[in-house]
Order: sequence, then structure tokens, then C-alpha cells
Amino acid sequence: MDYLKRVADEELEFRLECSGAVLIQGPKWCGKTTTATQQAKSIIKLQDTDKNEGYKQTALVKPSLLLRGDNPRLIDEWQEIPVLWDTVRNAVDEKNDTGLYILTGSNSIDKDKIMHSGTGRISRMRMNTMSLYETGESNGTVSLRELFKNPTADIEAKSDLDVEQLVFAACRGGWPAQISRKSDRAKLQIARDYVTSVCEIDISTVDKVKRNPIWAEQILKSYARNISTLTKTSNILKDVVSASENIAQDTLDSYIGALEKLYVIQDIEAWCPSIRSATAIRSGKKRGFCDPSIAVAALGLSPDYYLTDFQSFGFIFESLCIRDLRVYSSKDEGNLSYYHDRYNLEADCVLHLKDGRYALIEFKLGNREIDEGSRHLLKIKDLVREYNKTEKGPKLREPDLLIVITGTEMAYRRPDGVYVIPIGCLKD
Repeated sequence: MDYLKRVADEELEFRLECSGAVLIQGPKWCGKTTTATQQAKSIIKLQDTDKNEGYKQTALVKPSLLLRGDNPRLIDEWQEIPVLWDTVRNAVDEKNDTGLYILTGSNSIDKDKIMHSGTGRISRMRMNTMSLYETGESNGTVSLRELFKNPTADIEAKSDLDVEQLVFAACRGGWPAQISRKSDRAKLQIARDYVTSVCEIDISTVDKVKRNPIWAEQILKSYARNISTLTKTSNILKDVVSASENIAQDTLDSYIGALEKLYVIQDIEAWCPSIRSATAIRSGKKRGFCDPSIAVAALGLSPDYYLTDFQSFGFIFESLCIRDLRVYSSKDEGNLSYYHDRYNLEADCVLHLKDGRYALIEFKLGNREIDEGSRHLLKIKDLVREYNKTEKGPKLREPDLLIVITGTEMAYRRPDGVYVIPIGCLKD
């Protein structure tokens, strides 16, 4: 199977140029190892069942032996032998060179298992499941990076995705394994297998704490029912308990923490600028997964279901857009948040780049909602301007872009300056 280029390829190449080692983090099955292999010259896979025990015994005696090989050397699932983190750090110091090692990991590790953070030696990058542009379903006629460079440019583009294809793409997910699957049924099965693996195996192995797979499944179902909403964990607890799973709040927190370590759950924090009273702006987390297909699989639903319930699909569509924006903004170290106040003024997403530029974004599946989304974005921009006129302290930067991302066909810039961009046109 031919390798499909990933947005992460360029980022990995750059970080290897800058640092002695690079850590690629992200959910399992998102393609970390395959992407790293494209640039590695030697590989050691610590989860190789035939060699794993031998690797562990070697690490007890002299872990540096596991680093021998041509550079960049890929150490796959490094957290299997945590001492390798400090071994890599020491090797980078001794060799005083760049591009020596690539580490991959499908779960984060407790800080008390390593001696040093690796700052200055090991660069960290996050990898996600595949975006629509990476799978070839977005034609990439509108570049997010180019819009940030020229925020008043006119655009004219057309998406090739119809609504049936969009629904299927969200339900299938961005798992690289789906590329080699021939039937739609087989492609949809990948996310279902992923959820099963998380609940029955990974939820307990991530930190060596035995957990109940049935409880894990119910928690994922509740999260899926509340995807792209500001539901509190107390409501998720009630939801789980109502399903005859009598668990306590601290137990729920433990399960959610484990799912976060696995990068399965990826909630979105609130953006809380001082344009309103602090009590007016909601600060809870917006619930989300690393890929929209997890929600679909956890609920046992199918594309056919969402084709008859577009209101429910709107939440899945938002999750899809969030995933793609994470991918497209990764080169610029983008950070995603949301804005929502008690006056019901909202921006579904606030995309901040590391240099301070940012975009206010709404997600609207159909054409009829575009005007409403645009009004929200323009009102928030007006609030920033009003704040800067009345406040004597430091000024807030005005948003560089106002964007409504849609499931529609045409991309264009409205007379009020708001960009309307189908997700099927977008790329990094």
C-alpha cells in the first residue's frame, strides 16, 4: 500500500532538524509509527512480543544498547521501557547533534517515571487521525495558512463532497487502516474495533490499574451522547449511573483521566477574554474525542442513521471539523478553544496560532444557518473593539479571521468579511 502524505511529515522533518530527538504523541492507530518510519533509518519496536522481554532485560543492564543503530533511530512505543526516555536525553547530550532519535507513544506517562523533562533535547509533537485533505476527500482548494497570511483575500472554490459522502467520512473516521479496506462495512468496523480495544484492554494497561470494561463502555457512550456540548462531568456520572453502573465521582474521574492519557478524549477549553464580565462567560470544557468516529461507534450507530437525523449529525460534524483544524494548524502550533456566554453568543471554535493570530469559527452544516453563525462572529469582533475603546489597559487583538465552516458546496467571502468554507475545500 502506498504511503499517503501527512501534514505531520513536514513538521517531523523540521523538528528533527532542530532537536536531538522528537517525541510523536497521539492516539493509537493514527499512523505515528508509519509516519516516523518514512524518516527513520533504523527501528526498534518495543511491543514486539518475540523480543519485548529481551529488550527489558537489556534495559536493566545497559539501556543505551537499545539505542544502537543508524540515525534517526525510531523507538516505537517507548513508554514500554520508561528508562529509555532519560537514556535518549543523555545520548543527545553526549552526541550534541540533531535528528538522532524519534520516539512514538500512544499514551502519556507519569512524570515520576522519568528523571528529566527532556526540555531542550526532546521536541514534542502531537499527531492526529487523518484529516479529509489527507484522505483525499477534501480537494484542498482553500488553505488555512494562506488565509492567515492574507486575511482579506477573495476565494472561489467548490467542494466535491456531497452530504452522503461527508456523513460516511465522519462515521468511518480518519484511521489510516481504512485506506486498505475494500468495503464500506470493513472501513466502518475499524472505529468499532478501536472502541472495543480501548474498553477491554487499553483502559487498564495505560497505567496498570485494573478497570471495568463495561464501565468504560458506558462512559464512552455518555461522552458520545454529549459530544460537542458543555455537559458537566456530574451529568455524565448521572448518565452512567442511570445505565445501572453504580460508580462514584472519583472513579469516573479516574476513567476519564485514563482515556485522556490514551488521547481518546480530547476536550476543548473555554476562551475567556475580558470582553464580558467573568461571570457571564462559560468556562466548562466542551466534550470531544480525537476522532468523530469514536462517538458513532460507541453509540452503535451508522451513516444511515445520521442521514435521517441531521440535527444529531451536526454535533458529529463539529467534531470532524475540530479534528481537521487540529491537523491543519499543527505546523503553527495551533490551539483550539471555544467562546460561549450566558447571552448565548458563541464561537464554536477559537483557533489561536502561536504568534498571536487567531480566528473565530462557527460550524454550520447547512446553508440556512450561515447568516446566524456570521452574526455571532461579527458580534464578538464588535465586543473586542468596544472593549479596546473603553478600557485603558492592554488592548485585545481583534480576530484575524472570521470563518463559518460548512457541509455545503461553495466557498466564498461574504460582503461583511466572513469566510464561508466547506470542510471539503479546506487544507493546512
